[in-house]
Amino acid sequence: MELAVRHQTIYRYPKPASQVALLLRLRPTFCDGQRPGDWQVTVNDAPLEDFPLNAYGDGEAFVRLPGPVEQIVIVAAGVVATQDRAGVVSGLLREVPLRVFLRETGLTRPDPAITALADSVRSETGIARLHLLSTRVREAVAYRPGATSTASTAAEALAQGQGVCQDHAHVFVSAARVLGVPARYVAGYLLDRETDPNQHETHAWAEAWADGLGWIGFDPTNGICSTEQYIRLCCGLDAHDAAPVRGSVFGAASEAMDVDVRIDEAGPDPRQMQQ
Repeated sequence: MELAVRHQTIYRYPKPASQVALLLRLRPTFCDGQRPGDWQVTVNDAPLEDFPLNAYGDGEAFVRLPGPVEQIVIVAAGVVATQDRAGVVSGLLREVPLRVFLRETGLTRPDPAITALADSVRSETGIARLHLLSTRVREAVAYRPGATSTASTAAEALAQGQGVCQDHAHVFVSAARVLGVPARYVAGYLLDRETDPNQHETHAWAEAWADGLGWIGFDPTNGICSTEQYIRLCCGLDAHDAAPVRGSVFGAASEAMDVDVRIDEAGPDPRQMQQ
């Protein structure tokens, strides 16, 4: 399958910023089953060419904008060829020691409820345990847009029983680590015409290590493993660590942000959608 994507992020500053620094992870991963084709990232219409690999093997670019800055328009657009590999993620450009993905973070620190969730699947083994964990997370945390914020922790989302894809991924990652399974947070795109045809945001899911199989992508929000409809951008220990766009702003008291993601199967001329 070939997927065409246009991901636009706009920041506006009522009081112009004196300086803005951006860290962008907006180049899709090169791996088995995923090959970015004609892909470009621009900041205020200026193309970015250099995306060196970070510690996780994801390309990232650093951009510094001197002031005064009133508006920033970031656009990532292009075509990615994907294949359904039943969730298996292999052929990454850089491999990280598995123990790195056993680390707790503020967003994924387990509490007694997350430990109990992990214990509820402990009787299973291997890949069956991970599939059951994904199901239990989906049952325990109902999908409710706006129910949580980017600062919400896995424990908070589980306690209130509702959240979004970020929360599902955090709870899954946290519980997997309780079980001693390396797990990581993944940010990217999803072509989802059935359950959310108007989705104009990035998507989040998790990857967990299964002995004998390697890394497997699990999406508790949709109850499936990642397929050819998923585009993997970057990974990390949690949502903050794997944010596609991060920045530091100096001299601005407030900002307004608008994000719009469009994804569809690439047609004869993918430029039509990118426009």
